[in-house]
Amino acid sequence: MTDASWQLKGEAKRQSILNTIPKKWRLKYPVPPATELRDVTADYIRQYLTAREIEITETDAVDIVEQTSTGRWSAVEVTEAFCHRAALAHQLVNCLHETFFEAAIKDAEQQDKYFTKHKAPIGPLHGLPVSLKDQFHVKGVETTMGYVGWINTFQGHKDDPRSGTEESELVRELRNLGAVLYCKTSVPATLMTGETINNIIGYTWNPKNRLLSSGGSSGGEGALIALRGSPAGFGTDIGGSVRIPAGFNFLYGIRPSTGRIPYQGAANSLDGQSTVPSVIGPMAPTARSLTLLFKAVLGQKPWLYDPLALELPWRDEIVQETRALIEKARDGASTLAFGIMKYDGVALVHPPIARGLGIVEKTLRRLGHRVIEWKPPSHAIAVELLEKVFNMDGGVDLKYHLGLSGESRAPQVLGTENGIPMTAPEILALNVAKREYQKRYMDYWNSTAEVTGTGRPVDALFCPLAPHAAVIPNEYESVGYTGFVNVLDYTSLAIPVTFADKKVDVRSSYESVDGSKNIQWDYDSESYDGAPVGVQFVGRRLQEERMLTLAEYLGKEITKEAEGRA
Repeated sequence: MTDASWQLKGEAKRQSILNTIPKKWRLKYPVPPATELRDVTADYIRQYLTAREIEITETDAVDIVEQTSTGRWSAVEVTEAFCHRAALAHQLVNCLHETFFEAAIKDAEQQDKYFTKHKAPIGPLHGLPVSLKDQFHVKGVETTMGYVGWINTFQGHKDDPRSGTEESELVRELRNLGAVLYCKTSVPATLMTGETINNIIGYTWNPKNRLLSSGGSSGGEGALIALRGSPAGFGTDIGGSVRIPAGFNFLYGIRPSTGRIPYQGAANSLDGQSTVPSVIGPMAPTARSLTLLFKAVLGQKPWLYDPLALELPWRDEIVQETRALIEKARDGASTLAFGIMKYDGVALVHPPIARGLGIVEKTLRRLGHRVIEWKPPSHAIAVELLEKVFNMDGGVDLKYHLGLSGESRAPQVLGTENGIPMTAPEILALNVAKREYQKRYMDYWNSTAEVTGTGRPVDALFCPLAPHAAVIPNEYESVGYTGFVNVLDYTSLAIPVTFADKKVDVRSSYESVDGSKNIQWDYDSESYDGAPVGVQFVGRRLQEERMLTLAEYLGKEITKEAEGRA
């Protein structure tokens, strides 16, 4: 396919996405350029909505379900409000790959009929609109995953009988739970970058500062939810692809350990690579919304339908144990301890990130928790291991899928196109090296019991999500801060903290861990002004219940500290 033909095909698909938006929801006037209007959240997008639509779409998932499952709000009214706001969001920042609003409203109508007849909800997500990253197959809806070569195919295969008929396991479960599915969100072609860019919809911009990225690879999810075009959605994460866009968009997002959320039937890059598997996790404006979705999905017993899902139901006993520790801490007992890592020895952080970590540390100390400096095994080792995984096939997968159309590769994309695939012995050696690193990290974590004063190792770790806030396009410096978690297969969340401020977060001299001074950051306080600042909250493997409970508690306290209400 020639350059002209793949470009035309991408443009046609881009226009077809816009054409699915009802005329009544299309913007009548051009949006001012980002140089004149950076922030299109809040008041800007509200001008196109009714007061009722604003009320519905700015309610979190937990409270929406409270309304829909008791009949106070109809599923149709809620679905129409989010479809409208999602349509606006796409026109502002390019965050959607697919819309199926009409089908969603029909599904919502059926839910309302069910409630009228049975006076009960279909399930714990009754009437809740849920958005999906464009890796999940939905019947009657295309999946391109950002590749021009996937248009009008099934994952690049023409005349495949699964085209238009396949549904991912998570999609089936969400329908059973009563969720309403209505759109799929943008991703970078290959999924292998912390930004979202492809040759179909172009670049997905950050709604709080449209000079910057929404993150990746679940960047469309992050942008859509930031604009409240969705109350909650699902992304995937192999090196930070849920947590990065969550942090870049002032959201909560969880990367669970492998096997807790079913991946069966979802499209993927490097499919079959299992040294560091991709995992699925929800994103939302509140921590309790993540808990709602996570608990609901586990209630569907995904291990009966996905051969790689763990038979590990939601554990209320862990929630209760964690809440008991929190209550003891509120009574003045020193029951919780946390590590803080401000620098991973690989990538120095920008001033807004350093300030965000400072807010977190101040919060923990105010609450009476023990804080220790985190000095783990070298994170450079984790970065090296992850790079080997990303290039394991020598770029065969990347080259093949781009080659289906002949489309160009975005400069942000990680990986080589002309490398040498690893041999079986080399893969075995990589797996051994990963296992040995996991053991060293486990031993270090256990060793912190000697200094916490609680009789236990640290309960969790706070560290950056990235060296920077929502990043200037093509300036993502390192995925090491999130990637080490994937190597270890730990539970990890993004927690929102504050916003970059050019008056506060200025370039200055800096003393690094090794004592060197006057480090020159690639940091522009003017460009980053207003960018969301999040931090990463890391727990041990398969500790989702504990981490979600702690995140809800600490997230509220961090917000108070950041806003000066502590």
